[in-house]
Amino acid sequence: MYDITIIGAGVAGLTAAIYARRANKKVLVLEEKVCGGQIVETETIENYPASPSISGPELAKNIYAQARSFNPDFEYDKVEKIEEETDGFKIITDFDEYKTKTIIVAVGTDYRHLNLENEDALIGHGVSFCATCDGSLYKDKEVAVFGGGNSALYSALYLSNLAKKVTLIHRRNEFRADAALVEKIKNKSNVEFELEKVVEKLNMENKSLSSITLKDVKNGEEKELKISALFVEIGRVPTGNKIVENLVELDEDGYIKAGEDGKTSNPRIFAAGDCRAKSLRQIVTAAADGASSASSAINFLNQ
Repeated sequence: MYDITIIGAGVAGLTAAIYARRANKKVLVLEEKVCGGQIVETETIENYPASPSISGPELAKNIYAQARSFNPDFEYDKVEKIEEETDGFKIITDFDEYKTKTIIVAVGTDYRHLNLENEDALIGHGVSFCATCDGSLYKDKEVAVFGGGNSALYSALYLSNLAKKVTLIHRRNEFRADAALVEKIKNKSNVEFELEKVVEKLNMENKSLSSITLKDVKNGEEKELKISALFVEIGRVPTGNKIVENLVELDEDGYIKAGEDGKTSNPRIFAAGDCRAKSLRQIVTAAADGASSASSAINFLNQ
C-alpha cells in the first residue's frame, strides 16, 4: 500500500511528489497523458522565479527530472474509479488497481469548448486548442484566436511569428491579459483585432474549416471571416475532478473545495493546482499547492 498517491503529474503533482518523497513516504504518481501538465504547451515562460525566460517544455522537463531523482513510483495510466475503504482507498485504473492511504488530486483542468455545430468534427481539421502544438501546420496562412486572457494573447503572439495574419477575437473591448502582454501584441503588425465579437458559427468545406461567422455582442450583426484555423482559448474546466465528485465537496463550477493547505472535506484527500477552487492559477501557485498539499498529507499520516 502506498502512503500517498498523486493523481496528475503537472507542476503541482510533481512538486507534491518531491515533498512527499523527501519525507520518506511511499509515493505513487499516476499520469494519464504527459508529465508537466499545461506548461508543456507554453512556448515561453517569463514569470517563474529564477527562470526569467524558459520554454514550458524545458521547465516541465526540469521539474520532472527533479521529482524522478527522489524515486517515487510513476505509472502512465488513467484513473477510472476510486473506492473508499477503511484504511484508505482503492484506485482502479485502465490497467491496474492500487491501494493508498491518502490521495493528492492534481488533475488540472481541460479546455473549454465552444459547443458549436461542427466543432467536434473540425478538431484537428482547423479547430485547435493548442497554438504551440498545431501552429506550425498553418505557416503563412490566415488564422484566428478566440479569447482575451493571457493564454489567448500568448497564442496570438506565438502564431504571429508563423502565420500571414492573426485575428484576435474577444467578446469585450478590453483584454483581461497582463498589460505587458497586451502591449506586445498591439505592436505586432500582422495581428488584427475583432473586439466585442463572439464566434457564432464554424463553417466547414471538404471536412475542414473554411471560415467562421462572428457576431457583434452589441447589435447582433454577423460577418464572415475566412481563415484556415481557429485557436480556441476561452478558459478551462475541471472535468478531471469527476473521479472524486462523490468523495469530496465541489463548488458550483466543479472545482474541489480546498484551502491553501490542500485539505478537502475528506480528511484523506487533498487537492493541489488548477483543479481546486482558488483565485489565481499560475505555475508558481501550482508549485505552492503541491508543497502545501503534500505537507498536509504527511502531517495526516504522521498523526
